[in-house]
Amino acid sequence: MYLAVSGNIGSGKSTLTRMLSDRYGLRPVYEPYADNPYLEDFYRDMRRYSFHSQVYFLSRRLEQHLNLVTGARYVIQDRTVFEDANIFARNLFESGQMETRDWETYRGLYEGVLPALRVPDLLLHIDASLPTLRGRIAQRGRAYEQDIPEAYLGGLNRLYDAWIGAFDACPVVRVPGDALDFVQDPGAFQWVCDRVQAYGFGLPLLR
Repeated sequence: MYLAVSGNIGSGKSTLTRMLSDRYGLRPVYEPYADNPYLEDFYRDMRRYSFHSQVYFLSRRLEQHLNLVTGARYVIQDRTVFEDANIFARNLFESGQMETRDWETYRGLYEGVLPALRVPDLLLHIDASLPTLRGRIAQRGRAYEQDIPEAYLGGLNRLYDAWIGAFDACPVVRVPGDALDFVQDPGAFQWVCDRVQAYGFGLPLLR
Protein backbone atom coordinates (compact mmCIF):
# COMPACT_ATOMS: atom_id res chain seq x y z
CA MET A 1 0.00 0.00 0.00
CA TYR A 2 1.57 3.25 -1.18
CA LEU A 3 -0.43 6.41 -0.53
CA ALA A 4 0.77 9.83 -1.63
CA VAL A 5 -0.44 13.28 -0.56
CA SER A 6 -0.09 16.19 -2.98
CA GLY A 7 -0.87 19.88 -2.75
CA ASN A 8 0.49 23.40 -2.81
CA ILE A 9 2.73 25.01 -0.17
CA GLY A 10 0.69 25.39 3.00
CA SER A 11 -2.15 23.11 1.90
CA GLY A 12 -1.70 20.76 4.87
CA LYS A 13 0.07 17.84 3.18
CA SER A 14 2.50 17.09 5.99
CA THR A 15 -0.23 17.20 8.61
CA LEU A 16 -2.52 14.92 6.64
CA THR A 17 0.39 12.57 5.96
CA ARG A 18 1.08 12.32 9.69
CA MET A 19 -2.57 11.79 10.58
CA LEU A 20 -3.07 9.05 8.00
CA SER A 21 0.22 7.44 9.00
CA ASP A 22 -0.96 7.28 12.61
CA ARG A 23 -4.43 6.05 11.62
CA TYR A 24 -3.34 3.23 9.33
CA GLY A 25 0.13 2.36 10.56
CA LEU A 26 1.89 3.59 7.42
CA ARG A 27 5.54 4.57 7.29
CA PRO A 28 5.63 8.34 6.64
CA VAL A 29 8.08 9.82 4.16
CA TYR A 30 8.19 13.60 4.48
CA GLU A 31 9.33 16.32 2.12
CA PRO A 32 13.03 17.10 2.79
CA TYR A 33 12.54 20.90 2.76
CA ALA A 34 14.49 21.51 5.97
CA ASP A 35 17.64 19.95 4.53
CA ASN A 36 17.71 22.04 1.34
CA PRO A 37 20.72 24.40 1.65
CA TYR A 38 19.41 26.53 -1.22
CA LEU A 39 15.87 27.10 0.00
CA GLU A 40 16.22 30.42 1.81
CA ASP A 41 18.40 31.77 -1.01
CA PHE A 42 15.82 30.54 -3.51
CA TYR A 43 12.98 32.48 -1.90
CA ARG A 44 15.17 35.62 -1.91
CA ASP A 45 16.28 35.22 -5.55
CA MET A 46 14.27 32.61 -7.44
CA ARG A 47 15.89 33.17 -10.81
CA ARG A 48 19.42 32.70 -9.51
CA TYR A 49 18.76 29.64 -7.35
CA SER A 50 15.85 27.90 -9.11
CA PHE A 51 17.96 25.24 -10.83
CA HIS A 52 20.11 24.59 -7.78
CA SER A 53 17.13 24.20 -5.48
CA GLN A 54 15.13 22.00 -7.84
CA VAL A 55 18.03 19.67 -8.59
CA TYR A 56 18.64 19.29 -4.87
CA PHE A 57 14.98 18.44 -4.27
CA LEU A 58 15.02 16.03 -7.22
CA SER A 59 18.08 14.21 -5.93
CA ARG A 60 16.71 13.90 -2.40
CA ARG A 61 13.26 12.87 -3.59
CA LEU A 62 14.73 10.19 -5.83
CA GLU A 63 16.81 8.95 -2.92
CA GLN A 64 13.68 8.77 -0.76
CA HIS A 65 11.68 7.09 -3.49
CA LEU A 66 14.24 4.41 -4.24
CA ASN A 67 15.25 3.72 -0.63
CA LEU A 68 12.04 4.28 1.35
CA VAL A 69 9.11 3.94 -1.06
CA THR A 70 10.09 1.28 -3.58
CA GLY A 71 9.69 -2.09 -1.91
CA ALA A 72 7.94 -0.71 1.17
CA ARG A 73 4.78 -2.59 2.10
CA TYR A 74 2.89 0.19 3.89
CA VAL A 75 4.05 3.74 3.15
CA ILE A 76 2.65 7.25 2.75
CA GLN A 77 4.59 10.08 1.10
CA ASP A 78 4.31 13.82 1.61
CA ARG A 79 4.65 15.16 -1.97
CA THR A 80 6.07 13.02 -4.76
CA VAL A 81 8.89 13.39 -7.23
CA PHE A 82 6.21 13.68 -9.93
CA GLU A 83 5.13 17.03 -8.46
CA ASP A 84 8.69 18.33 -8.27
CA ALA A 85 9.02 18.01 -12.04
CA ASN A 86 5.51 18.66 -13.32
CA ILE A 87 4.55 21.46 -10.93
CA PHE A 88 7.46 23.19 -9.22
CA ALA A 89 10.22 23.05 -11.82
CA ARG A 90 7.74 23.64 -14.65
CA ASN A 91 6.29 26.66 -12.87
CA LEU A 92 9.75 28.20 -12.54
CA PHE A 93 10.46 27.61 -16.22
CA GLU A 94 7.11 28.90 -17.46
CA SER A 95 7.34 32.02 -15.26
CA GLY A 96 10.82 32.84 -16.54
CA GLN A 97 12.59 32.01 -13.29
CA MET A 98 14.49 29.06 -14.81
CA GLU A 99 16.45 29.24 -18.06
CA THR A 100 15.57 26.96 -20.95
CA ARG A 101 18.87 25.05 -20.81
CA ASP A 102 18.44 24.45 -17.06
CA TRP A 103 14.86 23.25 -17.60
CA GLU A 104 15.97 20.88 -20.37
CA THR A 105 18.78 19.52 -18.18
CA TYR A 106 16.38 19.03 -15.29
CA ARG A 107 13.80 17.28 -17.47
CA GLY A 108 16.49 14.98 -18.83
CA LEU A 109 17.47 13.93 -15.32
CA TYR A 110 13.85 13.37 -14.31
CA GLU A 111 12.77 11.47 -17.42
CA GLY A 112 15.87 9.28 -17.23
CA VAL A 113 14.81 7.81 -13.88
CA LEU A 114 11.03 8.00 -14.34
CA PRO A 115 10.61 4.39 -15.58
CA ALA A 116 12.16 3.10 -12.35
CA LEU A 117 9.78 4.95 -10.03
CA ARG A 118 6.92 3.28 -8.20
CA VAL A 119 3.52 4.87 -8.79
CA PRO A 120 1.16 5.42 -5.82
CA ASP A 121 -1.76 3.07 -5.28
CA LEU A 122 -3.86 6.09 -4.28
CA LEU A 123 -3.17 9.83 -4.51
CA LEU A 124 -4.85 12.29 -2.16
CA HIS A 125 -4.71 15.84 -3.48
CA ILE A 126 -5.56 18.84 -1.28
CA ASP A 127 -7.16 21.72 -3.20
CA ALA A 128 -6.71 25.08 -1.45
CA SER A 129 -7.21 28.69 -2.51
CA LEU A 130 -4.62 31.42 -2.03
CA PRO A 131 -6.25 32.84 1.15
CA THR A 132 -6.21 29.38 2.74
CA LEU A 133 -2.60 28.80 1.72
CA ARG A 134 -1.56 32.22 3.01
CA GLY A 135 -3.27 31.63 6.34
CA ARG A 136 -1.61 28.28 6.88
CA ILE A 137 1.81 29.54 5.76
CA ALA A 138 1.53 32.38 8.30
CA GLN A 139 0.38 29.99 11.00
CA ARG A 140 3.32 27.63 10.70
CA GLY A 141 5.73 30.56 10.88
CA ARG A 142 8.65 29.65 8.62
CA ALA A 143 10.28 33.05 8.11
CA TYR A 144 11.54 32.39 4.58
CA GLU A 145 8.02 31.48 3.40
CA GLN A 146 6.23 34.63 4.57
CA ASP A 147 7.05 36.69 1.49
CA ILE A 148 6.39 34.05 -1.17
CA PRO A 149 4.81 35.99 -4.08
CA GLU A 150 1.13 35.31 -4.68
CA ALA A 151 1.93 34.94 -8.38
CA TYR A 152 4.21 32.03 -7.51
CA LEU A 153 1.56 30.26 -5.40
CA GLY A 154 -1.07 31.00 -8.05
CA GLY A 155 1.10 29.50 -10.77
CA LEU A 156 1.53 26.36 -8.69
CA ASN A 157 -2.24 26.10 -8.17
CA ARG A 158 -2.85 26.46 -11.90
CA LEU A 159 -0.38 23.69 -12.74
CA TYR A 160 -1.74 21.46 -9.98
CA ASP A 161 -5.26 21.78 -11.40
CA ALA A 162 -4.05 20.75 -14.85
CA TRP A 163 -1.85 17.94 -13.55
CA ILE A 164 -4.46 16.41 -11.27
CA GLY A 165 -7.11 16.73 -13.97
CA ALA A 166 -5.01 14.62 -16.33
CA PHE A 167 -3.44 12.24 -13.79
CA ASP A 168 -4.51 8.67 -14.52
CA ALA A 169 -1.67 6.56 -13.10
CA CYS A 170 -3.79 5.70 -10.04
CA PRO A 171 -7.09 6.72 -8.41
CA VAL A 172 -7.22 10.28 -7.06
CA VAL A 173 -9.15 11.66 -4.09
CA ARG A 174 -9.49 15.46 -4.20
CA VAL A 175 -9.75 16.92 -0.71
CA PRO A 176 -11.48 20.35 -0.56
CA GLY A 177 -8.96 22.08 1.68
CA ASP A 178 -10.92 25.33 1.99
CA ALA A 179 -14.00 23.57 3.34
CA LEU A 180 -12.44 20.73 5.36
CA ASP A 181 -10.27 21.44 8.39
CA PHE A 182 -9.08 17.90 9.01
CA VAL A 183 -6.85 19.08 11.89
CA GLN A 184 -9.55 20.68 14.02
CA ASP A 185 -12.63 18.78 12.83
CA PRO A 186 -12.69 15.00 13.43
CA GLY A 187 -15.57 14.75 10.96
CA ALA A 188 -13.46 16.30 8.22
CA PHE A 189 -10.66 13.81 8.84
CA GLN A 190 -13.18 10.99 8.83
CA TRP A 191 -14.38 12.24 5.42
CA VAL A 192 -10.85 11.69 4.11
CA CYS A 193 -10.59 8.26 5.74
CA ASP A 194 -13.94 7.20 4.27
CA ARG A 195 -12.64 8.00 0.77
CA VAL A 196 -9.41 6.10 1.38
CA GLN A 197 -11.36 3.08 2.60
CA ALA A 198 -13.78 3.32 -0.33
CA TYR A 199 -10.87 2.28 -2.55
CA GLY A 200 -10.24 -0.78 -0.41
CA PHE A 201 -7.47 0.63 1.75
CA GLY A 202 -7.74 0.85 5.49
CA LEU A 203 -8.52 -1.01 8.67
CA PRO A 204 -8.70 -3.78 9.63
CA LEU A 205 -6.91 -5.11 6.55
CA LEU A 206 -4.46 -3.07 4.52
CA ARG A 207 -4.17 -4.04 0.90
